[in-house]
Amino acid sequence: MIYRVEIENFYSVRERQVLDLTVADNVRADEEHLMPLYEGSDQRAPKIIAIYGANASGKTTLLRAIEFIAGFVCNSATPTEISQDIHPFNDDECLTKPTRLAIEVGGIINPEYLSEGAPYEMGTLRYELVVQAEHGMVSHVISETLSQRPARKIKWSKVFDRQGNEVVKNAAQFRLNGFRHLLNTLKPDASLISTFAFFTHPTAHFYAKALGSWVYTNLNVVPAFMSGDHTLMQRLKADPVLLKALNRDLSRIDLGIQQFAVEDVPNLGPQGRFTHAGHTRDLPWEMESQGTQAFVRLFPVLAEALSMGGVALVDEFDTLLHPLVLPEILRWFYDDQDRNRGGSQLWMSCHSATLLEYLTKDEVVIAEKTSQGRTHFYTLADMSSQEDKAPVRRSANLYKKYLSGALGGVPIVG
Repeated sequence: MIYRVEIENFYSVRERQVLDLTVADNVRADEEHLMPLYEGSDQRAPKIIAIYGANASGKTTLLRAIEFIAGFVCNSATPTEISQDIHPFNDDECLTKPTRLAIEVGGIINPEYLSEGAPYEMGTLRYELVVQAEHGMVSHVISETLSQRPARKIKWSKVFDRQGNEVVKNAAQFRLNGFRHLLNTLKPDASLISTFAFFTHPTAHFYAKALGSWVYTNLNVVPAFMSGDHTLMQRLKADPVLLKALNRDLSRIDLGIQQFAVEDVPNLGPQGRFTHAGHTRDLPWEMESQGTQAFVRLFPVLAEALSMGGVALVDEFDTLLHPLVLPEILRWFYDDQDRNRGGSQLWMSCHSATLLEYLTKDEVVIAEKTSQGRTHFYTLADMSSQEDKAPVRRSANLYKKYLSGALGGVPIVG
């Protein structure tokens, strides 16, 4: 799980922003909303992180930062690399400065546990990346550092420290024996982890998975009007288990739908069709309601994160979905007895104030943009450190406070 994100000179973020979601064990909070950073940890973090703010305030920037790190760690060295956009803050000074990103995650930190019979060790990992961007892409890596902190320890120890194309430090967990030659061909715009994992380095695979392969997102989905949802239909057609799970939840949120199926049509490929109660003919995908289509598009991201114990990054979570469907999806992530036994997280940007009726102050992040176009983040649990803002009580009505403007993150109209 992700409990800390740091961003500097990335899209609308200019100055370094630190988002720390940890909740100490002595804080009284709704337990179903929180989970330990790792098994046995005294600190907890929320299962759901809801990012609120006015239009263009930088909500998506936070999601993009996490997505970028995950993709860079996993895919930047692969021949089939998908281009990842990266842009510094848009002023003359920042365009020539590096972008700095970091995340901290909790979980298993000892890659040796992958060997049969080896014990596993819990703790936290910290990944720091400093890159120079040009023309919307990484031109070169300035530094890349991975550190770990075992359970009950205070200090971090470095797994590796890369400066440019040189590894200046590596621990036993990231041995270079038999792989040192890769440093001679290390691409300046690729991750050390991604490079070594591609060439089957045993522990690089572990760290790639721990830091990024569990992230699922709708951020880079091709718009429906461009793709006709062809990729979505191919995916559902190829995965009967996912399609069955989708039908189960569709029947719960739309009483009129009896079944959704995907069939191959000559010259068209896989096409979606809905069977409705009382209809003698199936309804084709393009004639279904926009709300149902939105739910189907979002479902694979949520289902895969929940089944894999991963992180779902959802931009515009509440777009087109009925207000009563939204809290139902939140309940999936709160349900650690059935739907979310793997400790998955949901990070979402949204506008729906009614969702605040279901959230606690630990779960709400506010994105605000200054008159100079600079994005700042803060949590409601951290309101006391914000200028001109009072602390938020756990018993406070977040819905009323947000609409009144007391929490920030609302548009100024007129």
